Amino acid sequence: MNMHSAYPTPIEPRELRDVLGNFATGVAVIATCGEEGQPLGLAVNSFASVSLDPAEILWSIVSNAPSRPAFERHGAFAVNIMPEDLKEQTLRFAEPVEDKFEGVEWKRGWREVPVLQEALATLECDVKQMMPCGDHHIVVGSVRAIDRRDGNPLVFFRGQFTSLGSTL
Repeated sequence: MNMHSAYPTPIEPRELRDVLGNFATGVAVIATCGEEGQPLGLAVNSFASVSLDPAEILWSIVSNAPSRPAFERHGAFAVNIMPEDLKEQTLRFAEPVEDKFEGVEWKRGWREVPVLQEALATLECDVKQMMPCGDHHIVVGSVRAIDRRDGNPLVFFRGQFTSLGSTL
């Protein structure tokens, strides 16, 4: 028998977003190939490690994102972890711009996925699983190639891009 007579009130999406904004995250550009092989990408802060052995990561994409079907079709993607000095370039991937790769230096990586030349780190992955969850799809990737360089990450905190500034 349930001892609680009332359920909690539903959580409003805006309130949840404000609370989640207190968790500082890095920012990544996730990229794949479209039907004609053209580069497609979007900025996310919903990226996380799942497993070291085997090497797996996850991220989420809003279910109605125009590029979501391309991630399913192509079956591979690159996670480009962005450095603090590329805030403006990263913002292009967060907006509805027709060619987000215009003026961006990139090369083809694993299974032809777009790898940004100036990314702080990259993980080139195969899509292992893609599953709907609420208003998003969770994408689990099997990591096939990695790279990194020195620098500080671009950070997202309380709805704003920022940098680490200094470390403790």
